[in-house]
Amino acid sequence: MASAEENEIIKTLCQHQYGFLISKIMFSACELGVFDLLLESKELLSSAVIAERLGTSHPEMQRLLEACVGLKLLRMERKDNEGLFGNTDLASLCLAKSSPRTQYYFMKFLSDIVYPTSQYLTDAVREGKRQIQSAHATAANDLFGAVYSTEERLQRFSIAMGDAWCLYGQELLSAFDLSCFQVVCDVGGGNGTLAKEYISLYPKATVTIFDLPKVVEGAKKQSVASEECQISFQGGDFFKDPVPEADLYILARTLHDWDDDTCEQLLTKIYKACKPGGGVLVLETVINEDRTGPLVGQIRSIIVMLLTEGKERTESEFNALFNAAGFKEIQSKKGNNYGAILGRK
Repeated sequence: MASAEENEIIKTLCQHQYGFLISKIMFSACELGVFDLLLESKELLSSAVIAERLGTSHPEMQRLLEACVGLKLLRMERKDNEGLFGNTDLASLCLAKSSPRTQYYFMKFLSDIVYPTSQYLTDAVREGKRQIQSAHATAANDLFGAVYSTEERLQRFSIAMGDAWCLYGQELLSAFDLSCFQVVCDVGGGNGTLAKEYISLYPKATVTIFDLPKVVEGAKKQSVASEECQISFQGGDFFKDPVPEADLYILARTLHDWDDDTCEQLLTKIYKACKPGGGVLVLETVINEDRTGPLVGQIRSIIVMLLTEGKERTESEFNALFNAAGFKEIQSKKGNNYGAILGRK
């Protein structure tokens, strides 16, 4: 018989080798509407009923549901020798599209863009270049290009990028006392999810979303700017156009898309726009100084490598960028999933 240590090794191997399927099971259940149906039903449903209401094959749906139970995305109770399914708290909170803290659109981004592109990770390491534009990554390239090809798909991408702030926004915005910053500009702020979190914490503040014109147009249509006119939108390219005047500039999951020189260029531009006492708040994954973790940061580092020219950074690497741009008063705090770095002029 294998020793306890060998059994643990084999268990770890099994978890890792099927990791890609674990993700796809969750993505597929999201896309098929399983979690939305169970949230709306307010009662446990059989696999046959779920399959009928969602227009899928019953035997295959049952297998998917059982796998979701194993992953603790669903719960199952047996009645009259039949399995009845319902959401776990995780599914109702994060995976149902109708939840106010849903991660549905980010799951779609991972499934449609990151998942197929990840097939070319070996090539990315061999060639030393991102794979989203690689000639042999045609399928992934077409998918990613589609994100930007129409206004509708660009909005979906923008919403997906904002999903994280429904879960982590208040935690990060509470890392420092930002009450002195009443005029805020969220650079690349998408549909305004993070801006709404800022307003909820600092009700006297106003936030301007500065993003590409098409993103701004879509965000206005979604009526995100309904916080008593405290959230406004301005279209532009933050590399080419002047940034709006503000006491605080926020860069949330923006710097990881760019190399150090480009990040320094953007931070320098913001530093020059800042008045004395003003600042910039960067929200990003922060890698440990010894680069041993956290695992979620290392995984995101792989995603960034596949899709962009940027990287995830350590606290000291962020400090170097801030210093090069002119910011001297720098504070950093790590949250559960992201870090917050505040620089003052």
